[in-house]
Amino acid sequence: MATMKFVQQKKAAIIGVPIKEGQDKLGVDEGPAKLFEFGISDQLKCLGWEVKEEMVPVLDLKPEEDKPCQTLLNPRHVGAVNKHLASVVEGHSREGNIVISVGGDHSMAVGSISGIAAVHDKTVVIWVDAHSDINTIESSQSGNLHGCPVAILLGIAGKIPGFEWVKPCLNSNRIVYIGLRDIDDGERKILRENHIKVFTMKDVDRHGIGNVVEMALNHVNPYRSLPIHLSFDVDGLDPSVAPSTGTTVRGGLTFREGCYICETIAETGLLVGMDITEVNPTLGSERDAAITLQVACSMTRCALGETLI
Repeated sequence: MATMKFVQQKKAAIIGVPIKEGQDKLGVDEGPAKLFEFGISDQLKCLGWEVKEEMVPVLDLKPEEDKPCQTLLNPRHVGAVNKHLASVVEGHSREGNIVISVGGDHSMAVGSISGIAAVHDKTVVIWVDAHSDINTIESSQSGNLHGCPVAILLGIAGKIPGFEWVKPCLNSNRIVYIGLRDIDDGERKILRENHIKVFTMKDVDRHGIGNVVEMALNHVNPYRSLPIHLSFDVDGLDPSVAPSTGTTVRGGLTFREGCYICETIAETGLLVGMDITEVNPTLGSERDAAITLQVACSMTRCALGETLI
């Protein structure tokens, strides 16, 4: 890994976030424990990292009452988990660690990115996903909060109970998407109105992953001077690569394309935080789960500097 600008050398904190309440499929809350069992921490230690582990007590944060906010489900619980996560991430980040937040559903990115941004000013976000996750109270059709974190971080989601603590820490020119291929009509309108840069799978096909990553970095971080948070939803990868996830969409990134994104960000030396989300080991066969866990670990290792030579 390149010399790191914003964190102390070779110190990482891995935070398990066993949250499922941001979506409607059981099992995604088992992802963090399975990744720990699969040896994600030991794999980073083998790369020379000093690693801390912590698990967010999601069940302890459940409120007694949690009425929907229009269509949005479990807003107070999801908000409370993210508030706790933000505090944990901020603490580890202030200690000089790269912070890896392991999900769990992608609603957790509100907490992870809020915690990083509290320490690292003007953090930019590379969001790898099949979906744009930028729904608001008005646009969400499913009511699933894992489809809203970007809107919440931008401060455009509306007033969602449980998220009053969030200070908008992104703006439209500090986030860029790679791998999109399933966007709601409402989200398409939001992306256009806010002039947010998107590289769809068509762009990856047209330009190649090397050019796409370079263009993405040039857009949000042209002078390679700002801290980077990588938010990686495993459904950004093709289902043949990461089958055990809740919202698969065909035509996604290959294994090598996913690795390339992570490797290139590692080479910048600017990474301060990372999410690995939506691993659901209960979906598909045992082999599917093992493949997906392996792939999630591979992406993490690549982002933290694993190289062939």
